[in-house]
Amino acid sequence: MSYSFTVRAASKAEAKDKVTADLDKVVAAQPDHAKDRDASQAAAHAFIDMLVDDATRDVVVAVNGWLSWAQTGAYSGACVGVTASLSSREPVVA
Repeated sequence: MSYSFTVRAASKAEAKDKVTADLDKVVAAQPDHAKDRDASQAAAHAFIDMLVDDATRDVVVAVNGWLSWAQTGAYSGACVGVTASLSSREPVVA
C-alpha cells in the first residue's frame, strides 16, 4: 500500500498545512496509513523547517510512502520519503 503527492505553496506554513491535508486524504483512502501518518507528517515538517525563509520563492514538497505486511497482518516494512525545496515562483495566470 503506497502513496505519493506533491504540494506547492507560497510559504512554509502553507506548505505544512497542505501536507497535513494531503496526508488526511491518504488516510481517508487507505486507512492503514493512519499507522505511519504522524511519522510522515513529522518528517515533512522537519524538512520544510530546514528551508530558508524566502518570500520570493515557492515551497515545493514531495512526500511518498508505503507499508507492507506479512500474512499474519503485522507490518513487515514501512517507508517515507520527503523532498522539500524552494522554487521560482510560478507566474499567476489570469
